[in-house]
Formats: sequence, structure tokens, C-alpha cells
Amino acid sequence: MSDQHSHQSFETRAIHAGNTADPLTGAVVPPIYQVSTYKQDGVGGLRGGYEYSRSANPTRTALEENLAALEGGRRGLAFASGLAAEDCLLRTLLAPGDHVVIPNDAYGGTFRLFAKVVQRWGVDFSVADTSDVDAVRDAVNDRTKLIWVETPSNPLLGITDIEAVAGVARQAGVKLVVDNTFASPYLQQPLALGADVVVHSLTKYMGGHSDVVGGALVTADEALGEELAYHQNAMGAVAGPFDSWIVLRGIKTLAVRMDRHSENASKIVEMLTQHPKVTQVLYPGLPEHPGHEVAAKQMRGFGGMISFRVQGGEEAAVEVCNRAQLFTLGESLGGVESLIEHPGRMTHASVVGSALEVPADLVRLSVGIENVEDLLADLRQALG
Repeated sequence: MSDQHSHQSFETRAIHAGNTADPLTGAVVPPIYQVSTYKQDGVGGLRGGYEYSRSANPTRTALEENLAALEGGRRGLAFASGLAAEDCLLRTLLAPGDHVVIPNDAYGGTFRLFAKVVQRWGVDFSVADTSDVDAVRDAVNDRTKLIWVETPSNPLLGITDIEAVAGVARQAGVKLVVDNTFASPYLQQPLALGADVVVHSLTKYMGGHSDVVGGALVTADEALGEELAYHQNAMGAVAGPFDSWIVLRGIKTLAVRMDRHSENASKIVEMLTQHPKVTQVLYPGLPEHPGHEVAAKQMRGFGGMISFRVQGGEEAAVEVCNRAQLFTLGESLGGVESLIEHPGRMTHASVVGSALEVPADLVRLSVGIENVEDLLADLRQALG
């Protein structure tokens, strides 16, 4: 993060960091540099360091500077998707024979990357309940290079004490990676709590409008940032200029959107906890949630993601999803519109039969920013 923005509040940084007025016209929004290559002033005479848009593009640079500022990091990198960002990180930091500790509750695509791609490359992994610091410590061995955390987790909304697990990582001499997608940098700052790298699916809350796919890595370690940037260029799965511009536009309203997501979610949780057909509500804002105190300590709010279990098992959960009308049945999350899904058959189908398999009676909500009374009415009729 540049010193220019280090003293500013989050909301101000979200709007201004990386968003320098265009020097040619004074345009207050960074232009979309839809270009592949750049004229050089003589061999090696680069203007602003730009030579080829896989290596760097001004629109992507604006986004990357903004990401670093929001997470309190020194280097931000934008990718074509969240999984592209994860792949770059893993291939930068790992080699055959290495070992990673991953959560027992994680995005299905992350598990698939480890189990079906990275493991074939000779990298092993162990699954641990990352909400249990001792379990994480016990899972680390002399080959471990990374501890991977999602908090809140997907889809069971588990909470990991980032600061405590960072202490385990430091003691073991390994890196801590935190997927901050569910919280967004507005609600949680993993680098300030000791994480080495933050991962985002920019597709979700950062973009916020279900109209772009992207990913990001942010680190406070300049040397690590340079290493990641080298691999980003070498591998090439970068965010395009238009996608970068769309995410930048979304980020400007991140703070106000997250406030509304969280406000709506809290009211929906209140209704679900009292509904006779709901057997359990998973939301870190509930005092009875096992991670509530940690979440209250490390987050400024509890977010817009809710999971709940219903009477009647899997078929009943599927029927709730099918009956919803205002809640759109679809994968992904974090958009202004509310989404509903059945994780076991949709986003987490890849973990069936593994230690990460989710309950069959689970429904996941991504609560949008619509009028909450309309959302409540839709859920009541969907539950029957």
C-alpha cells in the first residue's frame, strides 16, 4: 500500500487508491487500456514500464494498487479467476514432496485443485479443523510449507482464529494463506492478523454484481510479491483490462454493499432460527456459533453468507431451493442479488466422499441488498 493512502479510511481507499485521474484528459475513472502491446521509445525504452499486457496493463495496475491498499499489503496481483490466483500461489511456493494443511471446510474448487491437480504434481495435503488451533499444529509436519485457511468457511461458515494460526505458522516456519472471499477486506484484514498471503475470488463481493470473473493475491512481503508477480507473468492467467475495470467499479461501493448484506443477513438469521422447519442455522453472528467470539474479535461485521439445515433431509433441502423465487437458484455468491443453492449437489459436489463432504440437508444463501421484507417473505414460502 502506498504511503499516500495508508492514513485514509477504508471507504476512501476503496474509491481513490489506484484510481488516479487520467493524465491526458483528467478522466476521474481509469481508462480501459484494451491493448496488447506498447510503443517503445527505442529498444528497451518503455513508457511507464509497459511493454506487453500479459506482463502489465495500466487498468490492471490500477486494480492491483487498489487491492493492495484495501488489504493493507505491499503488492496486489489480479488474475483471470480465483482458482488461477490459487494455482499461481501454489506453484510459486511449493515443489514436489511438499505438504500443505487445508481446512476440513473449504470451497469445492479449492479442494479439487489440491486433490486432482496439485497432488498429481507430488504435493501432499492433510485436512484439519482449522477452528482448532491444536489440530492445525498437529497436522503440520517437517514437509509442510503452507497452512491454508478460509474464514468464514464455505459453506459451513466456520471461523478460524487467524492470529492464533499465524502463530502456529511462524513457529513452524511455514506460510499462512487466508482466503478472504466471504468476508472481503472491508470486514476482515488477514495480513494485519499475521497472514502471509490473502486470496480472493474477485467474482464475489469485490466485483459485487455477478458480471465478472476474477481472482487476486495480496501480500505484505515485497520479496514474495515480486516472486508471485514473476510467476503470474510466466503462467499468464492475468485479469484482462475490461474485467479489471469492472472489478474496480464494483469495489467503490464495497463498504456500503457489505453493510447492507450484513444487515439483511442478520434479519434473515433471526427468522430462520425461529422457523419450525429449520433444524440449524450456521452464521457467525449468532452468539451460540462456536466461532462467534473469534469472529467478533477479527471482523467488523458478520457478512451476508448464511447456511442452514432443514427437516426432511436432502430432498427437502433441494425443494426449498427449487421453490425460492426472489432468491435466484445459482452458484457463486456476493452479488447485489440474493442467491440460494444446495451445496451438496452444486458448489461442493467435488468433495462428496471426502473429509470435506457437506451435510445433504444443507442450504446456502448469499443474501443480497434487496428489501429484506421481500427476502423474508420469499424464504418463508420456500420453507412452506
